[in-house]
Amino acid sequence: MAHAHKLEIFRGLLKFKSNTQKIWGVLVFLTIVTGIEVALGISKPTVLTHNHVLGMKVLNWIFIILTLVKAYYIAWDFMHLRDEKSSLRRAIVWTPVFLVAYLVFILLVEGNYIHNVIQDGFMTWDFN
Repeated sequence: MAHAHKLEIFRGLLKFKSNTQKIWGVLVFLTIVTGIEVALGISKPTVLTHNHVLGMKVLNWIFIILTLVKAYYIAWDFMHLRDEKSSLRRAIVWTPVFLVAYLVFILLVEGNYIHNVIQDGFMTWDFN
């Protein structure tokens, strides 16, 4: 059952005349986001590398957020999630979001432990 593709992005903010124009529009958006990531990775502003939020540099948080934005937008547009029912969209989008959040939490906790062991040396417990 064929139906017409929506030729708009950003909830109708930008409208295109053909699928080719839409693909180019999405490419430009993803290129801009990637360009921001690359520019921040090359310049590494001091404000973003010396300030920490939840135990991690602000720059790292920006990279994680921008990467998730790109992944979500690719799934939303190229996998046609915007045309699916909301329950399927939630199942596809929110499950990895929670799993990635859990993975980030575990990596931060374990990484902090490993950092403390390396920094302070191994500590043994004396139960005598």
